[in-house]
Amino acid sequence: MNTIDISYEDASFKAFAPKKAVSEYVGKVLDYLGLKNVEFSVSFVTEASMHAMNKDFRGIDDSTDILSFAAEDEDPDGITFVSAGRRKRVLGDMVICPDVLKRNAKTFDVSENEELRRLLIHGVLHLSGENHQTNDMSEPMLIKQEKILSDLALG
Repeated sequence: MNTIDISYEDASFKAFAPKKAVSEYVGKVLDYLGLKNVEFSVSFVTEASMHAMNKDFRGIDDSTDILSFAAEDEDPDGITFVSAGRRKRVLGDMVICPDVLKRNAKTFDVSENEELRRLLIHGVLHLSGENHQTNDMSEPMLIKQEKILSDLALG
């Protein structure tokens, strides 16, 4: 059984991304990827909070749509940190900014719901160990992200 902790920095985000809908969609993504017995959090935050986190953790003095903090990362010495001794595999945390998400949806001419689904997939992929070097759509992780988005929309 998977555990997804969903939180909202601002109560208005609950209407945009209801817990039940987010949980159900993320469950489909986890099933698609064959991830079972995992635990992670999804937090919806204000643009000011996202800006601060992006600056603190990535050194980028701007806001972004999603940040992912994987629990199973390698340190520079090549040591992998895992959730040892736990019944569930702890993937980490993803943080989503609805305001940036909404702007991106307009820019890319997609619905806000589609962009939310895309970000949830993106976050799960990062938390499960996948990465990309650029935002170029030829990146293998981003190709996989779009395939999952398409496959889940069809099925």
